[in-house]
Amino acid sequence: MNCSVEELKKKAKSIRLNIVKMVGPGKAGHFGGSCSLAEIVSVLYFRKMRHYPEDPKWEDRDRLILSKGHGAIVQYAALAMCGYFPMDELWNLKKLGSMLQGHPDMKKTPGIEANTGSLGQGLSISCGIAAGAKLDGKDYKVYCIVGDGETAEGQIWEAALAAAHHKLDNVIVAVDWNGQQIDGPTNKVMSLGDLPAKWLSFGWDVYNMEGNNMSHVVACLDIVKKAVGNGKPKVILMKTEMGYGVDFMMGSHKWHGVAPNDEQCKIALNQLEETLGDFKI
Repeated sequence: MNCSVEELKKKAKSIRLNIVKMVGPGKAGHFGGSCSLAEIVSVLYFRKMRHYPEDPKWEDRDRLILSKGHGAIVQYAALAMCGYFPMDELWNLKKLGSMLQGHPDMKKTPGIEANTGSLGQGLSISCGIAAGAKLDGKDYKVYCIVGDGETAEGQIWEAALAAAHHKLDNVIVAVDWNGQQIDGPTNKVMSLGDLPAKWLSFGWDVYNMEGNNMSHVVACLDIVKKAVGNGKPKVILMKTEMGYGVDFMMGSHKWHGVAPNDEQCKIALNQLEETLGDFKI
């Protein structure tokens, strides 16, 4: 898949629309941190990653590990749009026995590479997969999406050290730097300090990206991809906005995992449908 920037913008908006529809009124769901990821998830699945929905376990596929597993609904929407499973499955989110649970499950959902959501573990998993690729002489890449609040977990930095030490230049981390977590702004809960300097000091190539600007996401990932093979793991610090695309959700930690009411759902759907026009997936 190699969608244009304009097509990718529509994909991201459609993903957000399906996020709201999946959760619906009265059901708790991680709107905010899912909506902030729609651009990068769209670019990965519809332009950058080498993958085949008809063969989810294809050995040479690129991998995406969603370390912030509570944002699973953005990945589910993209997987369904790619054809990993029927779109109708999205409306069974979190139902008993459904393949789509609140956190990703690799044994239930085609296209999911690891069970995540215990924060801090996804980067370690990514490093293990990337090391395996090196040992097997494979050239696939491992993308890992980490929450900014998640970087308070010590295991993130243990994995960061290991990735640099073992020269895992096939690991590409994207930090969802939206400045919010469940208990409030990250600078109040646990300040991140100088995040770029920290990753640099751990031996990583560091890139900065406007994570909700589709043109910038595409351009940044093009640059990062060209640097694969230089012996250094890569991290993209994505400046994003919690709840991007729905005005009353944007920039507020209160929409980390709240159940919207009927009126709020209606407003969100109307806003997203207006920006989509006739394009729907």
